[in-house]
Amino acid sequence: MADPQGFLKHREREVPKSRPVPIRLLDWKDVKDELSKDEPTLRRQATRCMDCGIPFCHQGCPLGNIIPEWNDLVRQGQWEDAIERLHATNNFPDFTGRICPAPCETSCVLGINQPAVTIKNIEAEIIDRAFADGTVTPHIPQRQTGKTVAVVGSGPAGLAAAQQLTRAGHTVRVYERDDRIGGLMRYGVPDFKLEKIHIDRRIEQMEAEGTRFRTDVEIGKDITWEELRARYDSVLVATGSPKPRDLPLPGRDLDGIHYAMPYLHQGNQAAAGETVENQITAEGKHVIVIGGGDTGSDCIGTALRQKAASVTTLAIGKELPHDRPDTEPWPTDPRVFEVSSSHEEGGERHFLASTVEFLGNEAGQVLRSGSPKRSTTLTGPVPPRPAPSGTFPRISC
Repeated sequence: MADPQGFLKHREREVPKSRPVPIRLLDWKDVKDELSKDEPTLRRQATRCMDCGIPFCHQGCPLGNIIPEWNDLVRQGQWEDAIERLHATNNFPDFTGRICPAPCETSCVLGINQPAVTIKNIEAEIIDRAFADGTVTPHIPQRQTGKTVAVVGSGPAGLAAAQQLTRAGHTVRVYERDDRIGGLMRYGVPDFKLEKIHIDRRIEQMEAEGTRFRTDVEIGKDITWEELRARYDSVLVATGSPKPRDLPLPGRDLDGIHYAMPYLHQGNQAAAGETVENQITAEGKHVIVIGGGDTGSDCIGTALRQKAASVTTLAIGKELPHDRPDTEPWPTDPRVFEVSSSHEEGGERHFLASTVEFLGNEAGQVLRSGSPKRSTTLTGPVPPRPAPSGTFPRISC
């Protein structure tokens, strides 16, 4: 049973500190300072998880994590029991504990009149300690069913399905069109949000359990869907959504305008030490990021680490309120103004900005133009400024 007065004893919300911006922009490592995640702090935060009559965090979590139970186990220092309870509903807390937007925290009952429990940080520390202590081991099935399953796509959904199917005794092979396993987590999420060691050690666990992997295979091209269906008893499709949304505007065909995913993909390859031919890089350039969501934020952090001259974000919506609005009361997940780690690192943000045209020079290269004022809507082309030397990419997000 949780401490029913824990939230009265510890009112402060304590989160891991981030590394200083000038230092973290020099590398691609996690922005969080792992050394600040000390056990007393985490146990204090876990103690703030009160003995709720109805734990609304269950409603907020799409996975149905039994959050109060593993919070209480952390409070008592029972880390091995905590990871067992966490793994009961979540195959990969090492992923969700880092890149999940944590709707559980906005549903936390404590959030009615206090800052919510740091659920996400506690989740990440439970799995990190489990790996460090050697308690994350392969779960090898006791018997084989004789059934074969192909999983197309190695993102989090594909990997979770493959792991569960393997543990049920089926023979599972995961197909991935990229050269490494991980899907969007591997090449779409930068290392400063999710270091790839977390993916690699899970792949090692899954291989030890019996899951097989094939990379550089695109289904429908290298193997037809009919051939795949003939080879396996079942086929599970977990391909994600790699197709971008275009902006069919005047000047869209100018050189220097790119989609976010190829840009982030190449940035992750370069961060991993791979040689990338004709890499899209922001070094020395003025970058415009069109779109204010998570992908746009990832583009900002990537461009700043590539030493961009400047980074400006254009968001078509208005600037959201900084506090929970009355129209989105607890326990809903409110739409509020967010400052990601990339936003902390630099760049400008403009809202109510509608992109209407891309301007270029006679060589067909996109050029820098005037910047819109905050909270104004663009209804026509922006008058061009004298362009400095070089080209300036707009990275569509």
